This record gives sequence, structure tokens and C-alpha cells, in this order.
Amino acid sequence: MKQRVVITGLGVMTSLGHDLETFWGNMMAGKSGVGMIELFDVSEYPTRIAAEIKDFNPEQFIDRKEARRMDRFVQFATAASLLALKDANLDVKEDTDPERVGVSVGSGIGGLSTWEEQHKILLEKGPKRVSPFFIPMMIANMGSGQISMITGAKGPNSTAVTACATGTHSIGDSYKMIERGDADVMICGGAEATISPTGVAGFCALRAMSTRNEEPARASRPFDTDRDGFVMGEGSGILILESLEHARKRGARIYGEVIGYGMSGDAYHMTDPDPDGAARCMAKAIKDAGISPDTIDYINAHGTSTPVGDRSETIAIKQALGDHAFKVAVSSTKSMTGHLLGAAGGVEALICALALKHGYIPPTINLENQDPECDLDYVPNQARQADLNVVMSNSFGFGGHNATIILKKYEQ
Repeated sequence: MKQRVVITGLGVMTSLGHDLETFWGNMMAGKSGVGMIELFDVSEYPTRIAAEIKDFNPEQFIDRKEARRMDRFVQFATAASLLALKDANLDVKEDTDPERVGVSVGSGIGGLSTWEEQHKILLEKGPKRVSPFFIPMMIANMGSGQISMITGAKGPNSTAVTACATGTHSIGDSYKMIERGDADVMICGGAEATISPTGVAGFCALRAMSTRNEEPARASRPFDTDRDGFVMGEGSGILILESLEHARKRGARIYGEVIGYGMSGDAYHMTDPDPDGAARCMAKAIKDAGISPDTIDYINAHGTSTPVGDRSETIAIKQALGDHAFKVAVSSTKSMTGHLLGAAGGVEALICALALKHGYIPPTINLENQDPECDLDYVPNQARQADLNVVMSNSFGFGGHNATIILKKYEQ
């Protein structure tokens, strides 16, 4: 028998807030988390803005010695996971069988700043001065590894690396692990910290990012005619998934239920999306959920604010939902958080869970002149109260990796 899977805890670390109340309040107010980059000198860069976390202190969550042995993305992943476990009122070692608790926290790029620092040491001081912690700090699986070590989770432990689809793949894979009985609890989501000299330079070279440096808060503008690229973000979004049976036994508070997961490949182009791949991904999630497309109330779009990407996703939604595409509410919260790359899916699934709980749809801010080719209801500029029952979250990554999850209001 397939296990029902519910969401019992949420943890977030973004430029909009380090706790759920602050994060959700800023999102409902339509606040932008984008500002000037302060982590390094950007004076020679075409893009000088990002959704940077300005006031993060890892020692609030992690022992100082251990924190120094973690890349920034691992610090984000660990902090958000501990917040999510606290929100779920769950102690892995005390409240459950640790061998039945797993971790799946991915990163699209991993420890880029650690790589940069150690490569500089190699060139300037030689190979003997490279840190023995270089490799374990840099590799993308270390978020899942450190979370397991800190919490005591001994169940399934894995890491997805599928670019901007990473977080959603991590959650979807975790959902399936619990559904088939491989675990009772999964700590899952994504983390990213690539606001670094090489990271920003690389995306600038791709001409993928906005250069609206004089108006940082207005730079991320999905589905708007004047959009000129995405704005990079950083942070982590973590969900605690449990089998319904396990959650009921311990009297857990439930945000919602995961009911569908789809994944597909474009087999088309390294960086340009194919609407057909995204449409097939959504259709697979709908089929997995056993629902009709016209039951979906809200879609948290991938919506990166790139000219090609937003048009492609609009086409894909129409293909997957048919006429209902014009009736469903769609918004891109990247307009406020920036694009967290491998962490985006985790943060956006968390947003969907909060939308179900509070009955509000977050807005797409900066949508002032809607692109005629993007002709759906994108909830412009102001949050909207709504009776939400079924919501969908999309994530699409370089390489043609697509992931979609569907959440539902919990009913006994």
C-alpha cells in the first residue's frame, strides 16, 4: 500500500527572512529582497545586484568550529533544516527511529566560493597550502551529509544536482521514498550560495542576468515586457515530509499533503527551454496525483524573468492545462526572492505549503507592462486571498531538467 505523505515542518533562509513569519510577511507585502552585492567587489561586473542574505550568522545554529568547515551553502542548508525540524517539533534521535529518517538536500552548483578560495591559495602559495577540508567543503552532497551527522538521521541519504530543478527533484524523490515505505520522515529541499566572483561572472557571460543595477528592487520582473534577465539569490528552503501514519502517531501539525510528482527531460538544448518538456512534466505530476487539470487552483511558476523562459513556461502551462490555464492563478515569487538556483524549488514548495495554510496567493511584483505573449493571470503586484485546495510548483533547469510537485490541502 502506498503511504500518504504530508508536510509537517518548514525552514527557510533567504534575503526576505530567516524565519517563516518574517519571510511570509515580507512576501505578502510584495517586498523585494534584491539589493547591491556586498560579498565582493562588483564594480567591474555588468550585473551588480542580487538577493543576498546580509545578516546571516551560522553560529546561531552550528558550532563555530564546525561552521568554519562548511561552505556557505552547507551552512544555509543546515540552518534551514534545524529550523524545519523545530517547526515540526521533531527530534530525530528522541521522537522516532533514526534509521527511518532520511535526508535529500540538493545544490545546483555546490561550494563555489570554497573552490575559488582554495584555487587562489593553490596558485599563490602552492599545493601544500590547500586546505584538507577543501573537497568535503566543496562537494554538492555535503549539505545532506552534514544534516545527517548533526541530526542523527540514518535513513536514505542522497543529493540531486539538476541545476534549477534540484530542490523540487529532492522533494519529489523524498515523497516517493516515503510513499513506497523506504522512510517515515525525510528532510528535503535545496541550498545554494553562488553569489561569488566566478558565479556572477559566469552568468554575466551567459547574458542571463538583469543589468538593472540602478533599480535593484525592480530588476526581477517575470512576465513583464521590460524584463532583461534573472536576479541571482541565495539561501535554502527545507521541508519535513512524513508518512501520514507517522505524523498522526506523534500528533504533528500538518501544512498539507504531497500528492503528485513529475519529471522529464527536454532533450533539446543546454540552456534554452522547450515548452514540450515542461508540459510533459506537469502532465506527469497531474497523472501521478490522480486529479484533473481543472482542479489546480494555483501554480508557483518557475518564472525566472528571462525573455525566453517566461514565454516558454506560459506555453507549457497552456499545453498541460488546456482552457483551465486561463482560469488558474499563476505567480512567480522569484520577483521577490531572486532565483535561488538549486534552492529555488525548496523555497517555492515551502511557499506553496504556506499558501495552502493561510489561503493567500503571493504576488508577482514588478509586473507593470505584461508581455502579450505571457497572457495568463500572474497575480500582479498584490497578494490575493483565495480558497486553495490544490497547488503546483514548477522548476526547470539548464540541461533540460524539469520537475513539478503538487500539494493538496490536508483532509483526514
